[in-house]
Amino acid sequence: MSVTAGPRRRSRAAERLGVPGLRGHGLFITGNLIDSVGNGMLLPLGLLYFTDVRGLPLAQVGVATTVGQAIALPVTFLAGRLMDRAGPKPVVVWANVVAAVGFALFLAADELWHVAAVYVLVQSGINMYFTAQRTLVTHVTEPGERRSWFAFTGSLRNVGLAAGAAAAAGALTVFGQGSLRWMIAADAATYLLAALCFAAVTTTAPRAEGAAPDAVVSRADDTRRYLVLVAVNIPYVLAQAMLAVLVAVYTTRSLGLPASAASALFVVNTVIVSGLSTVVTAHLAPKVPRRAVAAGYLLMTAGMGAFALPALPRLASTAWAALLVAMVLFSLAEILLGPALSELSVSLTPGAAGGFTQGLYQFSWAVGMVAAPAVFTLLLEAGPLLPWGVEAAACLAAVLAAPALRAPSRHRRRKPR
Repeated sequence: MSVTAGPRRRSRAAERLGVPGLRGHGLFITGNLIDSVGNGMLLPLGLLYFTDVRGLPLAQVGVATTVGQAIALPVTFLAGRLMDRAGPKPVVVWANVVAAVGFALFLAADELWHVAAVYVLVQSGINMYFTAQRTLVTHVTEPGERRSWFAFTGSLRNVGLAAGAAAAAGALTVFGQGSLRWMIAADAATYLLAALCFAAVTTTAPRAEGAAPDAVVSRADDTRRYLVLVAVNIPYVLAQAMLAVLVAVYTTRSLGLPASAASALFVVNTVIVSGLSTVVTAHLAPKVPRRAVAAGYLLMTAGMGAFALPALPRLASTAWAALLVAMVLFSLAEILLGPALSELSVSLTPGAAGGFTQGLYQFSWAVGMVAAPAVFTLLLEAGPLLPWGVEAAACLAAVLAAPALRAPSRHRRRKPR
């Protein structure tokens, strides 16, 4: 596929749905979808495999997993350097190959150090992929459609995660835990298939954007602004981790709801994000990215308050209604934040789509995901309101910082008379 000089024509239905021009992007779309199916199929079941099939102790497997993921943190910067030399496509291709090897080695892992080692590979592949994926979007799409493409790929990711999780749940229901071995082999194959799809994509590097040669904006100023973006992204990272780490424990242990409550809330989130991302991004979200970020964090703050509501004295009866409202607010905030932050990550500064900045941006994701389980479980142990209060405060701080995510005026130097 190649990027044409002009915008792609879209049908009226596509325009109403906010879907970007998809013609010629089949391999890119398929690669994104397959990669997400692989994530949804096995990542949630890794602990189950090592404890129930391999017979390793749960607590020790958890520690080994965390150690492996922590060791893989610097890979974001290594992937960034590789991306500067070879471009984003080879990094995305090799990221899927590395993840495939990591999952395939699950079948040979039967000691705790093996568990840590395979998670180094799996997390390295994930970190490599997301370091380069946003820049790859800029190499295969039109500049004016980037936020709609980020919204569309976000929808694809949710669809793929749901499909993978549903396939895994169906296999476990029908064939039992013995099917985990077959799922691991199938999962490794999906990553290899995604790698082949991305390898066949034709890319075109976008024109360099930024200041004129005589513009007065220092590289240090650009770096400071990008660091603000990285800081503003962290509350969103932690919010995403809440879905995997906190919601299930909070609803069952703090509110006394059945385990199915968390699954139902995940379904609500998946349906809203998958179905409404492109429409909301195209027609309702503020067109200026920093304003979309501020609006998203305001909604996220309200969502944190709704999550906390049933834990207040004499409000336990509001649990189901409050949690449903909370998940709707959370999902709408996710729709506003995800595409806008991704767009800013590749456009805020002249070198934003480069390897170092993308490695730094993805490092905030990797650190947040590694730290979130310990942070949120400790806060929940201290009190059921604390995780939601801390996250709400972080979101409000991000609202205050959002105006700084503005491309500066790049004044020209006056020529001597």
